[in-house]
Amino acid sequence: MSRIGKKTIHVPESVSFSLKNATAKISGPKGELEVIIIKGIDVQLNDNQISVSRSSDDRKYRSMHGTIRQLIANAVKGVSDGFTKELEIRGVGYQANMQGNKLHLQLGYSHDIFFETPDGINIGANRTEISVAGYDKQLVGEVASKIRSFRKPEPYKGKGIRYKGEYVRQKQGKTVGTGE
Repeated sequence: MSRIGKKTIHVPESVSFSLKNATAKISGPKGELEVIIIKGIDVQLNDNQISVSRSSDDRKYRSMHGTIRQLIANAVKGVSDGFTKELEIRGVGYQANMQGNKLHLQLGYSHDIFFETPDGINIGANRTEISVAGYDKQLVGEVASKIRSFRKPEPYKGKGIRYKGEYVRQKQGKTVGTGE
């Protein structure tokens, strides 16, 4: 039995959970999400506790048991509390700020980068720090990854955009040798 799949999910009072056909609809104060449930995976709601079980021990159902449970848990946490990813900018002259609903990035290129904020995502920026927040965990991670991809941290000086707390291994540059 899946260790993750066996765990029950507590549903807060502010979150409503409904199950129709093969779709679980979760709505709360932050937003509304849907999780598609495959055939063979059973989802039950009892006394504000969601339990996920599988019909058989086939490989397909064993692999999806924990996955479906975690998708539902992420949706419940997202619509009640939300998710946040923090990014930091390192480099002389590198900075970020918000202009309306666009993120304005100056990253040492010959042009500035303007990133349009997707629906359901809130981006906050103050020069060297960027925070990406929203209720959909996948979308928050995707947007943070996209922003990071504009200037990934390079290993020689460490300049670029990195996740807060991310360790970037420094490499030693070329040295001038003796001409033997």
